[in-house]
Parts: sequence; structure tokens; C-alpha cells
Amino acid sequence: MASLIDELIDVLDKEEREYQDLILLSQEKTPVIVRGDLEKLQKITEAEQVVIGKINKLEKKRTEVAKDIALVLNKDEETLKVLDIADLLQGQKEEQKKLLAVYDRLRDTLKKMTTVNEMNKGLVNESLDFINYNLNLMKSVYQEPGTGNYTKNAFNTTPVAGVGVFDAKQ
Repeated sequence: MASLIDELIDVLDKEEREYQDLILLSQEKTPVIVRGDLEKLQKITEAEQVVIGKINKLEKKRTEVAKDIALVLNKDEETLKVLDIADLLQGQKEEQKKLLAVYDRLRDTLKKMTTVNEMNKGLVNESLDFINYNLNLMKSVYQEPGTGNYTKNAFNTTPVAGVGVFDAKQ
């Protein structure tokens, strides 16, 4: 059982470090989003995908270890949580302390990750709103004003000005 707990602590610690790397990449992404540097954004996103792949592997390993621990403890693997495991380690204070420490670090890291992602999401949404505003503004500049030419079905029959931005005849 002790080796399973050590393995769980090790996997959680590695996951926490990978999430820290992901946070750094997300923080690096913030000014890139503001600048609108799509090339740099793509490079950061590719680096994030590598880290996410590592996290997924660690998550599978953590799930396997948790299943093994649940089997040894004769507990339901679906409902067994890290805090439950820590509670069961009352006689092993050192292991319990390590497990709770890595759990707290991981939880704090995930909160930080959520905060950074929410900020980046807001910036992306603002950028998209700005782009849509500019597109609508450009579109309205090249439309002719309505002159009241309607068909019997109440559709405006006034043609829209040329769809191009440049007048080739000038």
C-alpha cells in the first residue's frame, strides 16, 4: 500500500508541474492575443498541445493508481477521492502530509490555470467583437442607402453597391 501511495504522490506532483508549465504558456499567450500575433499564437498553442499530451498520460497513470488503491482498500474507485485516501492514512503521518501537500499545490495550480484561461478567453472574445464591429462597419460603408424600392412582398429591391473595396475604373 505504501508504494501505491508514493506512486500517487509522484504522479500528482508531476501533473502539478505540467500544469505549471501550461500556466506559463497561457501567460505568455496573453500579450500575444492582445497584439494579434497569430504566428506566435500558433507556436504557443502547439507547445500547449505537447504539455496537454503529457498531462493526459499522467492522468491515465493517476487513474490506474487510484484503481489499485481502491482495490487494496476495498473501496469504490468511482467515489474514492484523494482526501478520502489521506483520511485513511491516519497512522502514516508522513505519507498523509506529503499527499495533502501535493493535493493542495495541484488544487491551487488548477485555480490559477482557470483564472489565466478566463482572462485569455475574455481577450479573445473582445478581439472577435472588435473584428465583427469593423467588418460590419466596412460592410455598411459599401451599401447604398435604401430608396424605398420594395416588391409586393415587402423586400427591398435596391441593389447593393459593388462587393469589392476598390473601383477598378479609376
